[in-house]
Amino acid sequence: MKLTLRIWRQRGPRDKGRLVNYPVEISPDASFLETLDVLNEHLTAEGEEPVAFDHDCREGICGMCSLVIDGTPHGPEKATTTCQLHMRKFTDGETITVEPWRAKAFPVVKDLVVDRSAFDRIIESGGYITAPTGTAPEAHAVPVPKPDADYAFQAAECIGCGACVAACPNGSAMLFTAAKITHLGLLPQGQPERYSRVVDMLETHDELGFGGCTNTGECTLACPKEIPQDVIGRLNKDLLRATLKGH
Repeated sequence: MKLTLRIWRQRGPRDKGRLVNYPVEISPDASFLETLDVLNEHLTAEGEEPVAFDHDCREGICGMCSLVIDGTPHGPEKATTTCQLHMRKFTDGETITVEPWRAKAFPVVKDLVVDRSAFDRIIESGGYITAPTGTAPEAHAVPVPKPDADYAFQAAECIGCGACVAACPNGSAMLFTAAKITHLGLLPQGQPERYSRVVDMLETHDELGFGGCTNTGECTLACPKEIPQDVIGRLNKDLLRATLKGH
């Protein structure tokens, strides 16, 4: 396949960025990140600066491969991270635009790399439990209704990639925050901080510059783990209860 990659290049956070076209020839069975690897090998051989991009596991688990491809976080394949996206999803001769996450709370570090440490700040403010649990208990020692356990596991699948923020027209991280709150709020160990958690995490969310949620649903569509939008409803329910309880 012969393709043109139209890639965002930005030397640093304070520099002005621009889109640069790069021709590439690649197998349709290659992954998107392998295509960037091939491009970088050519750029390095020609004495040019390679394209900076985030990656780690390349198995669709960690969410580091944060790219907006043709306007869609992680690209056109539903429920798939960038590293698991293959070039056969594109057409020979196509021009593909590749950009970093776009959000006030995710400043560009270089090229396609953004600083997502804001997510760490949200977790630090309340995404934990203080109940001493010791070693792993026997599976049936603490009864948890199966619907709650299933829902908690579903929310826990969030990998914190930030696609929800990149997709949201308001730059909101509400789906990420709600997933973490829902996961812990459904389990017995998470009950002591249940209501202080939602208040603290939302306050940090807003302080970091993330936008407000207007329920457009773009976050769920872009999420590679398909976290359901109704976790946001659960967050709002817990917030209302926290307010009534005086937190």
